[in-house]
Amino acid sequence: MRDDNPAITLNHIGKVYGNGNIALKDVSFSIKESEFLSLVGASGCGKSTILRIIAGLGQPSSGTINWGKSQAKQKLAFVFQDAALLPWANVRENVALPLKLARLPQRDISTRIQHAIAQVGLKGFEDNYPRQLSGGMKMRVSIARALVQNPDILLMDEPFGALDEITRSRLNTELLDLSQRHQWTVVFVTHNIYEAVYLSQRVLVMGAKPGRIVAEIEIDAPYPRSQEFRTSSIYNQHCRDISQYLMLENPGSNLTR
Repeated sequence: MRDDNPAITLNHIGKVYGNGNIALKDVSFSIKESEFLSLVGASGCGKSTILRIIAGLGQPSSGTINWGKSQAKQKLAFVFQDAALLPWANVRENVALPLKLARLPQRDISTRIQHAIAQVGLKGFEDNYPRQLSGGMKMRVSIARALVQNPDILLMDEPFGALDEITRSRLNTELLDLSQRHQWTVVFVTHNIYEAVYLSQRVLVMGAKPGRIVAEIEIDAPYPRSQEFRTSSIYNQHCRDISQYLMLENPGSNLTR
């Protein structure tokens, strides 16, 4: 059951780099516990910067972040656009990496790895190396590596951007199934409007120069979502609305995919 309590609240976040570039200006929003939230916008609008600030990989120049629970109790996992697998390690070893870094007992590691690999559909590929995997399979390994950490919050930075549309659509559905099953709080960055609408309960549209929130779209469709949802009038209306906001921010650009 979903909770309306905020997991994370960003208050007037700003980010200015040393060269004077204003990456973010006065960004404020909350993420509810177990909510699937997407950030959509053109390249350079600060979407990834927001993720990195939430993850603690970068500090804001101004503003604060408030956590619904103690930050120390929140388990965060990050999935990058590049699967970032160790080429000399097999699937099992790549998935195990965060647990080994946390120095968990080997027995616990083995059990959690097997479970995570099975959940992303890679059972039987444990001994394969990245060079033996397709792009979609590599991303499944990356998701399993996040899943094995039992995260409360999953941050995903354009994870399916380099995949073909068929693989991307399949992984969208698998990701939704996993997020619903585990009740993750997900913050998902994408350039793809159709992907954002299919996955999310809420989409934040960002403008650039400086990076800021220009629109908030509630996706009023229940889970689970099937492929039929992609052809529904609600889905298409939300896609049109988000596209219009992006076109206003980026006149003359084709940003729908």
